[in-house]
Amino acid sequence: MAGRGTPATQALSRARADFTVHEYTHDPASGSYGLEAAQALGVAPERVFKTLVAQIDGALHVAVVPVTGELDLKALAAAVGKKKAAMADPTLAERTTGYVRGGISPLGQRKRLPTVIDRSAETFDTVFVSAGRRGLEVEVSPADLVRLTAATLAEIGA
Repeated sequence: MAGRGTPATQALSRARADFTVHEYTHDPASGSYGLEAAQALGVAPERVFKTLVAQIDGALHVAVVPVTGELDLKALAAAVGKKKAAMADPTLAERTTGYVRGGISPLGQRKRLPTVIDRSAETFDTVFVSAGRRGLEVEVSPADLVRLTAATLAEIGA
């Protein structure tokens, strides 16, 4: 990783969090960014989490769930005290976070969004999330991820 890093790695550095950056060659033909990352890095896919942007009552929220499953939109809405959530328009998600699809990180976003992380993250010493671009993951403790995103933990994976 050349230069100053990404906004995600810069946020981790500023916070003096312990983290490791993992880079791999992204295959544009890959059907799943997260499963591709797990395979390329040789880690259990349950430890790799994807960052999704959803819309709840007109407000954008970030959901961080294992790449092995799906986001339960109803559970996400309930986690923030609402009834209904829907996936956000990808263009709006990119513009709001400052990242491209497949590289959206829960860290260092252009506009900090309310974040909910699937509770399964707590079962690991470290988890992997996007470091802000395709082919770049950051390994961080779930506690630091929760702290730096001011996240709520909830069962939002399906």
